Amino acid sequence: MLFNSLEFLAFLIIFLGLWPLLRRQRNRRWIGIVAASFFFYGWWDWRFCFLLVGSGLVDFFAAGAMQRYPQRKKLLLLVSIAANLGTLATFKYLDFAIDNLNALLPALGIDSQLAPMRLMLPIGISFYTFQSMSYTIDVYRGQIAPTRNVLHFFAYLAMFPQVVAGPVVRASSMLDQLDAPVCPTERDRWEGLQLMVRGFFKKMVIADGLAPLVAAAFDNTTVVPSAAYWWIIMAMFAFQIYGDFSGYSDIARGIARWMGYDFPLNFNHPYLATSFRDFWSRWHISLSTWFRDYVYVPLGGSQRGVWRSHANLWATMLISGLWHGAAWTFVGWGAVHAACLSIERITHWPRRLLALPGGRHAAALVVFATVLLGWVFFRATSFAQAGTVLAMMFGTHGLNTAAVHQLLHWRDLVPLAIMLLYHGWLHFDPPLPRLHWAGPVLQPAALAMLIWCCVYLRGPGNAFIYFQF
Repeated sequence: MLFNSLEFLAFLIIFLGLWPLLRRQRNRRWIGIVAASFFFYGWWDWRFCFLLVGSGLVDFFAAGAMQRYPQRKKLLLLVSIAANLGTLATFKYLDFAIDNLNALLPALGIDSQLAPMRLMLPIGISFYTFQSMSYTIDVYRGQIAPTRNVLHFFAYLAMFPQVVAGPVVRASSMLDQLDAPVCPTERDRWEGLQLMVRGFFKKMVIADGLAPLVAAAFDNTTVVPSAAYWWIIMAMFAFQIYGDFSGYSDIARGIARWMGYDFPLNFNHPYLATSFRDFWSRWHISLSTWFRDYVYVPLGGSQRGVWRSHANLWATMLISGLWHGAAWTFVGWGAVHAACLSIERITHWPRRLLALPGGRHAAALVVFATVLLGWVFFRATSFAQAGTVLAMMFGTHGLNTAAVHQLLHWRDLVPLAIMLLYHGWLHFDPPLPRLHWAGPVLQPAALAMLIWCCVYLRGPGNAFIYFQF
């Protein structure tokens, strides 16, 4: 069930209509959330509900057993991690491994080939396995106590606003919220409405408006020979994926606020970052902190010497790249960011640049341009295509006005112009006046304008990009 569908709108109206009756009593509240969440998740394919239940039950019982049998905590943790990663590897990476092995076998003198499984990827599996696994790890570390109620656990794990594409919510914050009585205030409803409308605008106008142009560029069998064309296309993709994913997060956070819950901020204007460390503190925050806490720190973090810290950084970013998709291009994307972070640590170039007049703007431009180069690997279907696009971006074809003219239809550029103006406004130094005194007038008017844009300037409806992860 897509957020940007009439089916979801009807589902949400019914759920929020019943929520005042469900939220008052704890067990009734958990039953209501679990029932609605499994209905929402099973809308795509009800069979995948069994996978979500199975994965969750392993972690629920493993965490409970850790408290009961503390001497076997490590074994129980290994069982939980093996079950989660095994499920993820089977559905997401098995065919990837088979394809790579089949490509390697002829070089080893073996003529036979393994038959690929071509399993359907359960939607949101990467998100809920990470969320479930973090629960048992936190119990193992003694950071939280395991819940004894399976409904309480599944209300946290399967909560429908975020089960498919995040944010990756931590049990340490969500279990307590679910246990306490909830009564959303008028401020919660108003801020939740703003979040949802902004989220739908980012998705339906920005992301869906830019998607056809980006898809046409990458699906074209002939790469357009124009540097300017490809820099514009990559800027479009940058805002497409930002609008798509941050839009989903905003909608999820807005629904949670209407329920009386608080999901963590997941995006904080990442394209205003003045360093790559700053970028990863702003982009997909819930996932980047997950990799920091459950991969980078357990590997040793920066506590075991300079070169070991770089190795840990590279391992974390390469794993993060592979998490995004079963393809070497995603690993290449992770390698680009790992290299940029390592160079930044060694040279401290952002700090040096920020000390110069206009350095903040220059640093933001350098980071944004380099992020665009990384997005080439993320969007390309192969290293060959990525290499061709990069060659065009740094080639001698220059402007090629005929190619660029294809992108200059006013309606196609409206989404990109809106995002660039918005980020330019935020990045202005000194800050432009925010007109807080006019908030009671401007905020409803702005909200009405965004709703109008969602109705009349929306692009062709597409599934959210991160559903594939």
